Amino acid sequence: MMEKVGNKASLKVINILSIVIPVVVAVLLGIQNKVNLGDWTKALPKLNAIINTITAILLILGLVLIKQRKIALHKRVMTLAFTFGGFFLVFYVLYHLSNASTPFGGQGAIRYFYYFNLITHIVCSLVVLPFVLRAFYFGLNRMDAQHMKVTKIAFPLWLYVSITGVIAYLMISPYYMF
Repeated sequence: MMEKVGNKASLKVINILSIVIPVVVAVLLGIQNKVNLGDWTKALPKLNAIINTITAILLILGLVLIKQRKIALHKRVMTLAFTFGGFFLVFYVLYHLSNASTPFGGQGAIRYFYYFNLITHIVCSLVVLPFVLRAFYFGLNRMDAQHMKVTKIAFPLWLYVSITGVIAYLMISPYYMF
């Protein structure tokens, strides 16, 4: 009985975080008067692209490891992917708190591709958050049936978000003002 109460409380925290994090990010992105944190923040988009690349690799490695039944190693790799996701979020907020958004300068069909990639990336990043939090929680607590069920949604979405984040960065990087 106590275990179910703990699960309910943890899932409630996950639900709250799944709402609060996107709202806080949206509010911070909407701030017109940017905070001067220094020029070092201009390197954060590149760092986040590197983090997204590493995350995508870790996600694929995690899938390979679990298919090989290497559970302990899978757990370490996925914890690392989750940690990189946390770093990404912090660096993303710091960048947008201190720098204006960069407009995409491409024209023609590439512009449509960029915005399709960006919009689906943003939508999926919002949708995936509660699934990733649940997958991580269930995995840590060896709630294997729930973990496997939620990862069927979390894994492809998280991988998509990681890859499209890198694509968005590569496409917009020529337009950053340094």
